[in-house]
Amino acid sequence: MSIRNLYITFAIIILACSCSNMGGNMGANAPEFKIDYEKYQLDNGLDVILHQDKSDPIVSVAILFNVGSNREKPGRTGFAHFFEHMLFQNSENVGKGNFFKSIEDLGGNFNGGTWRDGTIYYETIPNDALERILWMEADRMGFMINTVTVPVLENEKQVVKNEKRQRVDNQPYGHTSYVIDKAIYPEGHPYNWQVIGSLEDLQAATIDDVKEFYDKWYGPNNATMVIAGDFDPEEVKTMVEKYFGEIPSKGEPTPMAPQPVAIDKTIKLMHEDNFAQLPEMRMVWPAVEDGHPDSYALSFLGQILSQGKRAPLYKVIVEDENLAPSASSFFSPSELAGTFNIRVRANPNTDLDIVLFEVEQALLMFEENEIDSRDMERIKNRQETSFYNGLSSVFGKSFQLADANIFDGSPDALKDQIKNILAVKKEDVRRVYDTYIKDKPYVLPSFVPMGQASLAVDGSQIAEVIEEEIVQGAEAMPLPEGNESFEKTPSAIDRSIIPALGEAPVVKEPEIWTATLSNGLKVYGITNEELPLVNFSLRIKGGKLLDAAGKAGTANLITDVMMEGTANKTPEQLQDAIGQLGANLGMFTSPEFIQISGNCLSRKFDDTYTLFEEILLEPRWDANEFERLKVAALTGIKQRAGQPNTIASLVFSKLIYGADSPMAMPTSGMEETVSTISLDDLKAFYDGNFSPSVSSFHVAGNITKQQVMKSLESLAANWESTDVSLPEMPMAVSTDQPQVYFVDIPAAKQSVLYIGMPSITGNDEDFAALNFVNQRLGGGTSSRLFQQLREEKGYTYGVYSGVPRRQNQSFFATSSSVRSNVTLESAALIRDILSSYPEEYNEEDLEKTKNNILKGNALDFETLGDKIGILENISTFNLPIDYFKQEEKVTMDMSLDQAKGLIRKYMDPSKMIYVVVGDANTQADRLKELGFGDVVMLDKEGQPVTPVPN
Repeated sequence: MSIRNLYITFAIIILACSCSNMGGNMGANAPEFKIDYEKYQLDNGLDVILHQDKSDPIVSVAILFNVGSNREKPGRTGFAHFFEHMLFQNSENVGKGNFFKSIEDLGGNFNGGTWRDGTIYYETIPNDALERILWMEADRMGFMINTVTVPVLENEKQVVKNEKRQRVDNQPYGHTSYVIDKAIYPEGHPYNWQVIGSLEDLQAATIDDVKEFYDKWYGPNNATMVIAGDFDPEEVKTMVEKYFGEIPSKGEPTPMAPQPVAIDKTIKLMHEDNFAQLPEMRMVWPAVEDGHPDSYALSFLGQILSQGKRAPLYKVIVEDENLAPSASSFFSPSELAGTFNIRVRANPNTDLDIVLFEVEQALLMFEENEIDSRDMERIKNRQETSFYNGLSSVFGKSFQLADANIFDGSPDALKDQIKNILAVKKEDVRRVYDTYIKDKPYVLPSFVPMGQASLAVDGSQIAEVIEEEIVQGAEAMPLPEGNESFEKTPSAIDRSIIPALGEAPVVKEPEIWTATLSNGLKVYGITNEELPLVNFSLRIKGGKLLDAAGKAGTANLITDVMMEGTANKTPEQLQDAIGQLGANLGMFTSPEFIQISGNCLSRKFDDTYTLFEEILLEPRWDANEFERLKVAALTGIKQRAGQPNTIASLVFSKLIYGADSPMAMPTSGMEETVSTISLDDLKAFYDGNFSPSVSSFHVAGNITKQQVMKSLESLAANWESTDVSLPEMPMAVSTDQPQVYFVDIPAAKQSVLYIGMPSITGNDEDFAALNFVNQRLGGGTSSRLFQQLREEKGYTYGVYSGVPRRQNQSFFATSSSVRSNVTLESAALIRDILSSYPEEYNEEDLEKTKNNILKGNALDFETLGDKIGILENISTFNLPIDYFKQEEKVTMDMSLDQAKGLIRKYMDPSKMIYVVVGDANTQADRLKELGFGDVVMLDKEGQPVTPVPN
């Protein structure tokens, strides 16, 4: 079981674990946590784990293979991740591309993931499709490799390359992990290379290489399958034996022993990053593997050094010296080894030698001061809340059960994990610091903006970073021809027969209750007794649209400042109060509203709610925190210039709504607007725009309406209603003809495309129908855009289209990141798909979408987050209580002619703009071939760029 996973999901599943010895609030009265499961093994070595959950008519199937990049060898890296892709492509009986298509048609969702130590595939589906999913999973486990041909192999190579370009090469600081791992792990160590591998190794891979790797690692004896949800266990056992029982074992996989490393001196490296806008420094120490007795205390150390107002890194780097908006430290364990990390992304133009010195001062502060017991308790007190949060989805249960079984030998090991976490003492934290950090050598990479090498730590050597050259025409040659036929693997059953679906699931829609307080605040609730949890939110309409002229970013700043203490609590005291409850409270600003959200144990709701109300009604307006957060906001704005996807989105919004429209302004504002904001501006915004008259309260969980209304009595009495005028946004006007706009990111490895037009509001009578007809265009992996741009052409890692739900006018957009040298080809293909969509849309598209929506309803109400989302939609968009039923009826009654009419009306390619963010030197001129006239060059803020004379 990965501590990384424990601290993301906070001990999602604990088996028969008595917590009577927990510190803080988890004392003698804490409940016993238990989840029932049954585990057995097939003759071929496949471990099967069954967990029943009757709360919703859905099932999750997760198959975890004990193979990650750590099973690869030098020169053949990236194979585990590559197979994550390949197993979605084809199998002997399911057929080419049908994994992507079939699961969406069944109303389910799916994905896969690869990391250093494992690979997982999973689906969550309505329970009537369980047998079909087991048939599909068995087909790719035992009947897939014969379908791998040269054309299939070569096409998927392009998809994986695009993923690397998108996630690594075209991102600020994207090469950091590569630089660290090459420095800290010696050649030949399984962590010396990246999970995604090298493009050179990937391109060199042959059919024989692929088959050898598959035969060695992808057998049932190297996997665990977990089935969690609403099903009959005896029926499922029969299905599992039928479809998986005859699959032969493969290879002789053996557990890998830990391989911790050591370095004998500090290694300083630097890289000028084409996308970075701020200097960043990391310090990385070798440490122990996951599950080592010291791993738990190292995780505590990471939180104590950087999380909270008392944390040394926060005190020195953020508060005292104002070198960065934040500083983080964390333990990163894997199966064979781990690292301890400190990361500081500094303010603009900050010399990283100064940052290094101050980090060392922060570590001295830690050495000289006693660890505060409150911080130890805060970490432990969150365990119970987070435990139950993790139980809210059947996939969460499936993953954790499989993970524990593969890496610890049994799901029962989870109870030891939580005991080990709760047993950590202050002296343990001090000991691991002395053992692994104090006076020990480390790897220190400095990543600095291009042209600012002087900001790197002195004595740094230039790091080796492999970056692709943009070569027009590369990878554009036709794929090699190959024989698409293959020999079928013998089977005792006829696997070509697609299993019939079971009895249609009966979806129980949540009962929604409503109320209105005496001050006008509308309240919406759903009682759900499955788990002892409560989620709640207060949504205040307006958001950034209420920012005063020239003060864009005010609403965004106010939500940060209001979380920094109250009139009666310092920032530190407020943080402690939340931590002692094991609760989560936070605020954020969106384009159209401000929200305060909470999550807590149901027995802690009253105390958590009291803190929520104090934050809302008694802001502290701390001047020091305001100044710090204002600097942090300006730093965040600076970072935007290095994020191609963010640039594309912002420029697209300006072109859709007009540069002067509040809808086009980033929620975080601009440098010139945020720099003028004062604390008085925040107070004026609060006084003028925070009112129950434009607000709604939402709650879902193990709590009754009576209990909620009792808690809200004080809010009704103490929050006076005032009139707030929400501005009406002018309607955007579509262009008369298509136009291409280009933002230059020199040497970008990918081009980001945004193609679209103004659309409708979130409560428009056509909104649900419009999203319905979009489904087959770009709503998922079975869509035309995804199938043609990714699966057939290999241009991109992903491409989607849709209309975001907004109070004001929204937009239709198709977006994707494509490899740079096919920018024109990708834009042209999207244009052609959009142009032909009204004519090609047919009865099959209509019926498959209806089926998808009907079956997908089983998944729509699963978690408390899903339920809160329904309530927030009702209040935000002024929808009827049963809007999801009404929208379902509209789409179910839709005719083909109506669908085609909607497509022509709202997806008209003759009225769309094309925004491209990429390398102008190689790509801008080529886009003239689209036939839309000259390309208009813009800067990163959407302003016209005057061409430089030749």
